[in-house]
Amino acid sequence: MADLPNPFSPFDIFSSRFEQKPKAFKKIQAGAIKKIFSKKLAKKLFGKKFAIRSRADHVAPEPVVVMAKGVVKAVAKSKLPALSISWASGPAEVKEAQRLRYKIFAEEMGANLPHHVEGLDVDDFDAYCDHLLIRDEETLRVVGTYRVLPPHKALEIGRLYSDSEFDLTRLNHLRPKMVELGRSCVHMDYRSGAVIMALWSGLAQYMLKHDYEIMLGCASIPMADGGHFAASFYNSLSNDQMAPVENHAFPRLPLPLDRLNGGLDVEPPPLIKGYLKLGAKICSAPAWDTDFNTADVLTMLRLSEINPRYAKHFFGA
Repeated sequence: MADLPNPFSPFDIFSSRFEQKPKAFKKIQAGAIKKIFSKKLAKKLFGKKFAIRSRADHVAPEPVVVMAKGVVKAVAKSKLPALSISWASGPAEVKEAQRLRYKIFAEEMGANLPHHVEGLDVDDFDAYCDHLLIRDEETLRVVGTYRVLPPHKALEIGRLYSDSEFDLTRLNHLRPKMVELGRSCVHMDYRSGAVIMALWSGLAQYMLKHDYEIMLGCASIPMADGGHFAASFYNSLSNDQMAPVENHAFPRLPLPLDRLNGGLDVEPPPLIKGYLKLGAKICSAPAWDTDFNTADVLTMLRLSEINPRYAKHFFGA
């Protein structure tokens, strides 16, 4: 995501169709999602046998992750200080990730974080997630993070974060096999690409260790221009960059693509560009995230479809 203005300033283009509706939509939606994804329904989606098996099989990730050789080389070329990869081992380290998220999302990008507390970006999902951290070895500060919601924890909370933005009915059969990624961010002084590579290396090893098959998440597109960039990016996607129709999801608050200039010559945002190079597929049209003022597309990456050219950089020890 890039620098963003006041969340509602660019949206005069939507006229009365969206005027004064975003907050009401989010408020109603949050309650509706919790009702839809009751514990009983969650067990049907994820499977009772799966719930019993996954709780026993899933072991907390090792606190320290060995950096893949390809990532070590990338860090060396970047001229950044030495970096380390680890998983948060307790509440104090989770707060470090939440503090970085607040600094980037709220202070830098102007997002409206409804649940922030004392300079922390906090929401209901944090307690159920594993938090991946990249540290500067010299200062020991956290400079990059992802949070990961494994399937047995998604069962416990009863939903994915993505359920709040998309109708995932066509993906229900995949829930026991997939983890949800979210809240990815990198400190502004470390955006050379090496930190993202380190994060992806940690994620790859996590997936292998727990025998998960699919990564899913909401990838964000800036909307400082009112949505024209997002519409143009979506329209530029080729068929082989889109998921098959049986894996499509549907935005709960879709961008009105027919009312936006979707013919601009644009490059994908860096993170999404990286996902596509890895072999990820886009599963949806853009949804409007009113809190972050971004257009989010649902993105899926299967381990079996990772581009071999890049796989060795993240899976190799």
